[in-house]
Amino acid sequence: MDKIYELAGNKIKVRLEPQLIRVYSNAQLWAYLDGKVEARFELMVNTIKADYEQHFGKALAISNASLIVEILVHVYCDYLGLSFNRIIQIKWIQALVKKLLKRAEVVDCGETGVDSNRWVWDLLASCKTIFTWIFPKNLNAKNIKRH
Repeated sequence: MDKIYELAGNKIKVRLEPQLIRVYSNAQLWAYLDGKVEARFELMVNTIKADYEQHFGKALAISNASLIVEILVHVYCDYLGLSFNRIIQIKWIQALVKKLLKRAEVVDCGETGVDSNRWVWDLLASCKTIFTWIFPKNLNAKNIKRH
């Protein structure tokens, strides 16, 4: 089920499935994350998880910290890839980066057993504060994310 969450004037696109949520790293998400990253991530994750529980009748079995780190890393990789392609003007390298960007643009966050990488995000969850601290403060200052 596709959902749009309006948070701080931005429309965050998410897909809810049993044991899985998909968050789309688009310009609206980037605009939403501009500024108070940690508080905004918490609000977004709490909103999505509450809606998930209401829709499926059970809580999504992923910690907030694990979800935040997974989404943050994907968005940051999306940001780095787009920035890289703006600087590096070698077509075959840009084509390779574009393929990697397709994977970063849709953040599949699944419960253990559905998401083979859940253990990685759970392990990194304890570093959430560090990740949010190094996250760019104005993701789209250079207008690199247009959709």
